[in-house]
Amino acid sequence: MTTTTLADTIDSANFRKLYIAGEWVKPSTVRVLNVISPFTEEQVFQVAEADIADVDLAVEAAYKAFESGPWPHMSAPERATILQAFAAALRRRADDFAIAWTESTGVLAAMSNGSLEYAVSAIDRSIAQASSFPFIEKHPAQNGCNILVHEPVGVVAAIAPWNAPLASMLMKVGPALIAGCTLIMKPAPQTPIEAYIVAECADEAGFPPGVLNLITADREASDYLVRHRYVDKVSFTGSLATGRRVALVCADRIARVTLELGGKSAAIVLDDYDLEKAAKNLVDAICVLNGQNCAALTRVIVSRKRHDELVEHLASAMQMITIGNPYDPEIKLGPISMKSQLEKIEAYIAKGIAEGAILVTGGRRPAKLKCGYYFEPTLFANVDNNMSIAQEEIFGPVLCVIPCDGESDAIRIANDSPFGLGGAVYTNDTNAAYRVARRFRTGTVGHNGMKASFGIAFGGFKQSGIGREGGTVGLMPYLEPKTLMLGSQPQGLDI
Repeated sequence: MTTTTLADTIDSANFRKLYIAGEWVKPSTVRVLNVISPFTEEQVFQVAEADIADVDLAVEAAYKAFESGPWPHMSAPERATILQAFAAALRRRADDFAIAWTESTGVLAAMSNGSLEYAVSAIDRSIAQASSFPFIEKHPAQNGCNILVHEPVGVVAAIAPWNAPLASMLMKVGPALIAGCTLIMKPAPQTPIEAYIVAECADEAGFPPGVLNLITADREASDYLVRHRYVDKVSFTGSLATGRRVALVCADRIARVTLELGGKSAAIVLDDYDLEKAAKNLVDAICVLNGQNCAALTRVIVSRKRHDELVEHLASAMQMITIGNPYDPEIKLGPISMKSQLEKIEAYIAKGIAEGAILVTGGRRPAKLKCGYYFEPTLFANVDNNMSIAQEEIFGPVLCVIPCDGESDAIRIANDSPFGLGGAVYTNDTNAAYRVARRFRTGTVGHNGMKASFGIAFGGFKQSGIGREGGTVGLMPYLEPKTLMLGSQPQGLDI
């Protein structure tokens, strides 16, 4: 087990500055944002806090780079060359990214140490799109030449969440840059370190000034960024409450917006599937990101006759979960990332009990751990789908088991939610999995487990968001289609 801290390993020379127009600049205030370790409850770092004046500088730099700089007018393969240097720089900082994620969120080191390739694959996919995506398309014309061109949407505000700060940010940065946009990165105030390292890597890669900028800000300056008249598009990942605010502001000025918000994903366990196997998979999945995963399978729907048996298997699996220091390789569940989030989970546990759900196991902080924001994996049984714990996102290691009366009733319950991000069907019959999955009103459905593909598309129905990230559909929101109707084909244009 290590006692290494961020201060011991990461060069912090730039962390009291902001990255604007290709330079590290001092912010307009001396205010700072504190990074708190969720397992020591101590401050591990401080970074600059941007004010409204700093937001103006960053947005104006991005605007200038878009309106008069070379980036939007370069070919996609030319942009890809710089992105390749960017990806290489990111990979050289793998150790820094790993310790930053664990120190600031408590994610298990076993996960953070192997996470970089997954995160940087977003940049790799964007590089590949430089040659695979038809940025210029020729269309049939009776006379002359009709061309559909896909041009960059403009200045992008990329706002990432605190639970997976690097991967979430790069899923915005990659498509925005290959499209030819310029952008301002705005990480969550609780987890800014990864974005600083990303900015350092961008500086090393040699993007033109103003193409990629970084501000670290809390609510007032962040709100100003979303409202800024020069920001053409906002890509936001975070809570439903904040997403509503972002959507309203963007709607008011008709700005483009992509929202990846919350989830209350359902797992339907059909009668042919082994319950012990399902229980182990579900409990392992609820520990991913220490339960703070928007796509987590938090509602388990099973036939009434099998409910009690599944609950027994789930409880047994949960009681085997080891809780503690995320650097310990024997640990399966680390701390909740913030004290405020821990208190929110505790409030939901009390609400679940008050509304009549049966608390089977967990539901409290581990008595043996006196320091850190730890919480036991928690299981509720005989949950009514109308209860708060079944309808609202808890964002912690909490499972609700809901009895149903057959397959159609299971699908009805699964879809009876304001969210529609993920889902799963546990069955040995692939045809049954397909049949049930097609009736889910949700963005992704996995067969026998929580699954996602950012190479295809990730996002949700209903209040889980607007738009998708990943794949071709994740690139399109950063582009504006323009129709050109010409008298003849331009010379030198190979289409």
